[in-house]
Amino acid sequence: MKLEIISRSPEQAHADPPLLLVHGAWHGAWCWDVHFVDYLVQQGFTVCAPSLRGHGKSEGREQLRWARVADYVDDIASVARQLPAPPVLIGHSMGGLVVQKYLERHAAPAAVLLASVPPSGVLATTLRIALRHPLRFLKVNLTMSLYPIVATPALAREMFFSQALSEAEVQTHWQHVQDESYLGFLDMLALDLPHPGAVKTPVLVMGASEDAVFRPYEIEATARAYNTTAEIFQGMAHDMMLEPDWKSVAERIATWLKARLPE
Repeated sequence: MKLEIISRSPEQAHADPPLLLVHGAWHGAWCWDVHFVDYLVQQGFTVCAPSLRGHGKSEGREQLRWARVADYVDDIASVARQLPAPPVLIGHSMGGLVVQKYLERHAAPAAVLLASVPPSGVLATTLRIALRHPLRFLKVNLTMSLYPIVATPALAREMFFSQALSEAEVQTHWQHVQDESYLGFLDMLALDLPHPGAVKTPVLVMGASEDAVFRPYEIEATARAYNTTAEIFQGMAHDMMLEPDWKSVAERIATWLKARLPE
């Protein structure tokens, strides 16, 4: 499976492990490339951001409906094997679940879960969406397509962005939003949930106070599962890497990694 990979390195090589950024549902590597990739490279990190199969410019769009979380984990493992050292993994939303599943079987120097699917899965999120948009949720299940949930810029804002993000930016980002795997959704609902007890990697857990997808209490539950404390950013929505205050999130990640990783 040929994957789109956005990869950049600082002008001066550093001994720090590379960073592997894993996007969430309905997204692709593009979401990291708006702000995070260049910022983290400026901080001295080599950064690699793939689009999972069927996403962005990666192959597999025609089979996207049947992609499983395990397939996404395989994609990340394949990219990690191409890097010069085991990477730090940074996963957003569904990508956070993919990172959790990856860490069950692979060593990593550190990991960051950003507005991530909690170990308990997406049942609470699914119920919220079904109650708010019952007809769209019915269409999702009749067509086995998750696109109706994000089919307009207004719906994308409701899911991903705060009111502080300009309408022009929402329109620009929405142009990249796409369908998501129905079987992947079922995996996140119940069929392939994480097992935090199997993970030994140190984890930074971050969330957003205005997140409509995973509420702060769900982010806090994720942190407890990994024996840490959640960091909740005020006034931000789900797509923390695209929100107006994205830099505060990126700065915290860079600071945490520099304090934890060997010189």
